[in-house]
Amino acid sequence: MNKSNPERLKKMSQLPGQAWNWLTDAWSISDIYPRNWLRRLRHASVGYVLMTVSGPLPERAAPSRSFLQRKLPIWPKPPLSMEYLNGRLELIADAENVKGVLFIFRGLQCGLATIQNFRRSLERLREAGKESIVFTPYLDLRHYYAASAADRIYTPPGATFNMLGLHAEVVFLKDALQQIGVEVDVVQISPYKTAFDNLQHTTLTSEYREQLNWLLDDQYDMITADIAQSRGLEQSVFSGLIDQAPHFADRAVELGLIDGVAYEDELAYLLAEAVPGQVDETTPVDLENDPGKAGQQEKNGQEDRPKADIKSWPGAYRLLMEKPRHRPSRFVGVIGMEGMMTMGPSRSSPIDLPIPFIGSATAGEQTIVDSLRRAERLNDMAALVFYVDSGGGVALAADFIGREVERIGRKIPIVVYMGNVAASGGYYVSAPAEHIMCQTGTMTGSIGVITMRPSTRDLFQKLMINRVTLQRGEHANLFSDAAPMSEEERNIFMDSVVYSYDQFKSIVASGRDLPLDELDPICEGRVWTGSQAKELHLVDSHGDFVDAIKKAAELGGLPVDDNHVIPVVNLSAKRNGYILPQPFEEVQEIGRLLSRERFQEMFGRPLLVLPYQFKIR
Repeated sequence: MNKSNPERLKKMSQLPGQAWNWLTDAWSISDIYPRNWLRRLRHASVGYVLMTVSGPLPERAAPSRSFLQRKLPIWPKPPLSMEYLNGRLELIADAENVKGVLFIFRGLQCGLATIQNFRRSLERLREAGKESIVFTPYLDLRHYYAASAADRIYTPPGATFNMLGLHAEVVFLKDALQQIGVEVDVVQISPYKTAFDNLQHTTLTSEYREQLNWLLDDQYDMITADIAQSRGLEQSVFSGLIDQAPHFADRAVELGLIDGVAYEDELAYLLAEAVPGQVDETTPVDLENDPGKAGQQEKNGQEDRPKADIKSWPGAYRLLMEKPRHRPSRFVGVIGMEGMMTMGPSRSSPIDLPIPFIGSATAGEQTIVDSLRRAERLNDMAALVFYVDSGGGVALAADFIGREVERIGRKIPIVVYMGNVAASGGYYVSAPAEHIMCQTGTMTGSIGVITMRPSTRDLFQKLMINRVTLQRGEHANLFSDAAPMSEEERNIFMDSVVYSYDQFKSIVASGRDLPLDELDPICEGRVWTGSQAKELHLVDSHGDFVDAIKKAAELGGLPVDDNHVIPVVNLSAKRNGYILPQPFEEVQEIGRLLSRERFQEMFGRPLLVLPYQFKIR
């Protein structure tokens, strides 16, 4: 008796779904033609689509809010995301009846890599033959870097060009803590792992200063080079203009830094095309030879000036010509990991407070692992994009998440896309991926381990608090804050740091195909920009999230030509339930788990894989 071929049965079971997908695709494309015909019949056209841009511009859109969250004022409205913005710009790029987009900046609060993502979006608009205009009352580094990728920049008369360069600042707290009786012991893999330097030192170490300098040098070079190219200036000339800043708005026009000075109510006139026989600001008036024409202009004011057609997104969306594209039956999945990594479920606060592990969003290993295991079971997912925007966190959490990334990578291609920061633990979970992409301004690396233990002995004495402790076990007080570390305790912590660091390096060596014995010069906690990381083979390419989706589709065998759309599905964990992973290299895994259990028995608490804080001011 011939047994049925399981692979053949599997393919046959997929036929009804494939047929349904084909019918849906055919219906979707055929439905576009009558809508476009009606728009042509009505001569529907849009001059410029108006879009306001503000806030942090998160890469992925926030999950839909519940009824209670929508009604309570403590849950603010989710900010505009790059996901939504790119979706709108893609429709505009496809539409043949749109001239361009007018962006109104209302206060950006995003990181360097996010700004580069926005610039990449404007580049795609230009490649599609659309014009991009930016009106911004702010001309600092963040806003001007974003705006400089546009075709034209306008600013109000009262604005000032305040792009003054890069500034890094570190506040050291060691002496202040000692004043209140708190002492912090730090054990780090090397002086380049600087997460807690502000607690154990009073000023910059030579390694910390060196690291800050190479980051500032690379960031300053990439920013000035990008802006100079966008504005048609030499990089050295533009750097000189920064050194001479600030500049008033009129002077910025003269220097070629911006294109015009105007208020918002004048933008419609500035963007209007000249109409023959009409007077606008581009048509000079000869007062001596034609006084009547000048008088008529003064009498009629702006009513006779041509005005550009500017529509907000809701009004413009209904008029856009659509481009028919086929939709494959398989899709690219997306899972995001944002915030400090912790054990347990992910948590988020309606108000983002600058308190690590408490006041801001955290990426819990339970939530991320559950999302990855559910994704593993989706047979119609061609590839996965794992979005990482995290400065690290608990080493054990990173190990669990990295393990799931490695597991899924045995089944389908995984592209890691790094956000503003994917360092330390953020790099740990990225290393097993088939392809790593980031922006040149992404902060990454920091391959190292660090731990710390505070001592409140002197604080208790200052407060006249009597603390009495009893213990059983030689090292029962290993994590107690009752006293500074002894030399024996410091050695125990150092052993644990070295153990985890060696494990970290082995993951990097395996995932990135790098020689293990040559990793220390690029590891030991050193932080790199995305451009430096590519030179060191820590990442594979540069681009934005749209480029990452395209790369994942290519690796997954999906068509990426202009006649096809790439289906993208955001995946998330369910609230309840547990998914047991499938067996994976059983014999080797048992030995590894036993080693981890012995490690936990010895050291009890997780180590931290954290980079230092680095901000652009």
